[in-house]
Amino acid sequence: MTVTTTRPATPEAIVDIAIGFMGAKQLFAASRVGLFAALTDGPLGADALAAATGVPPRQARILADSMAAQGLLTRVDGRYDLEPDARAFLTGENAELDLTPFLAFLGTTSYTQWLGYDATVDSDAPGVLELDESGWGDFLAGVMRYNELHAAMLGDAFDFTPYRSALDLGGLSPAFAVEGLKANPGLHVRFVFDPASVDSVREAVEAAGYGDRSTVEGADTATAQPGGEHDLVLVNHVIHRFDDAQNRAIFANARAAAAAGATLVVLDFFLDDDPQQRKIDALHAGEYYNIDGTVVYPEATVRSWLEAAGWRPERTVALPGSPRILLATAV
Repeated sequence: MTVTTTRPATPEAIVDIAIGFMGAKQLFAASRVGLFAALTDGPLGADALAAATGVPPRQARILADSMAAQGLLTRVDGRYDLEPDARAFLTGENAELDLTPFLAFLGTTSYTQWLGYDATVDSDAPGVLELDESGWGDFLAGVMRYNELHAAMLGDAFDFTPYRSALDLGGLSPAFAVEGLKANPGLHVRFVFDPASVDSVREAVEAAGYGDRSTVEGADTATAQPGGEHDLVLVNHVIHRFDDAQNRAIFANARAAAAAGATLVVLDFFLDDDPQQRKIDALHAGEYYNIDGTVVYPEATVRSWLEAAGWRPERTVALPGSPRILLATAV
């Protein structure tokens, strides 16, 4: 059978994927040595960048050229400057949200774990993350900073203003609900998190200035039955950590804590059935399972859990550089 294609075949996409780790490692290095922060006050040439970062001039130019080639810097007359994305997220204390801790986690913990990915593919055995105390500190710093990014993107994409009583169930970070508290002075949030997180969540919410509009309770996420009549329920970065039966119970308990017509926000990565799978979700399916055996589920599976629990799935919204949110209504 003859297959008709709309464009001539080229190796470009294959090569771009195959050498992608090179660009990632150069990004991690550029972030680590402060290349982007060095450009905060204006354009610099390679020699000036070398002096500012403490790396040899040859390496400063290689890193800067790579970052320019990948759209994070501009290069005009041999001088490099920040593109808006780099200025917003890679310039340390000058950034809107500094992703340096997240990149450090990817460049050390995650990258090292991916070196064993072939064994995961061949055996379907989940990865096991073995770190010392310092390594776990870096892991937590990176993951929590990535959560802050997701929270910021949620705050941009989701309107918190119609709601008055939110339940944040089983999440890893209070940053998501804090975005809601920031956007809506009339919102009260009830956090029901793992008991080990109660103190840190309470401290974070109080430090953000919202202790008077929040309560924090400890309960095992898989079995928590918070009850109530909340008009907004947040289930953020929860489902990939639990199995089918546990997720069914979590959504049923979430529904029992919601008023009729309440909104459910499920933030996570999903595998989809669209003609073009969203890349970041598929990559994280490998990342999660290879890191610790957690699962990125098909969106169709998650929708079936919601329907069985008394939620009507409405729509899915992709967040830039972040997971998606699946919105549902309590019926």
